[in-house]
Amino acid sequence: MNVTDRRAPAPTPVAHRYCAFRLGDACFAVPADGVVEVLRGGRLTTVPLAPEGVLGLLHLRGRIVPVIDPGVRLGLASGARDRATHLVIALQDDWYGLLIDEMLDVVEISEDHIDPSTSSLSEGSGEALAGVFAAPDRLVHLLDPQRMIHSLVRPRPPFSERQGVHHG
Repeated sequence: MNVTDRRAPAPTPVAHRYCAFRLGDACFAVPADGVVEVLRGGRLTTVPLAPEGVLGLLHLRGRIVPVIDPGVRLGLASGARDRATHLVIALQDDWYGLLIDEMLDVVEISEDHIDPSTSSLSEGSGEALAGVFAAPDRLVHLLDPQRMIHSLVRPRPPFSERQGVHHG
């Protein structure tokens, strides 16, 4: 009697694409599906009384984009303010700019190669880190943009409610 193995095949790990960038000597990445574009240059307008990590506002194709220094949120030493590369990401209906030192590349990472974050950067950065990937040439800290930005900017009403003028 011939008995065949009827176990289900192991599921194939899912791979996701990430945009990797450098902040100081560290490498970080955010999910690529949320990246709108990478800008080099652009004039920021400062915002009085803005939280420490909010550097200013950028006007981009009719949108007002808050620009954030993720190094502040991650507890890294703040670099020179003359950096001019912005990674623009979309979170729901809003866009945010992340001030970065250098855009590296787009990498595909399998879920089974992501280790849980140990929050080794700073005490407050743990909730912003979604995991760590050990690439052959560097350690890549995977960020959750929603959690990183949430603590720096207050929620705004949906984009559709901000259209036009309301008189109450």
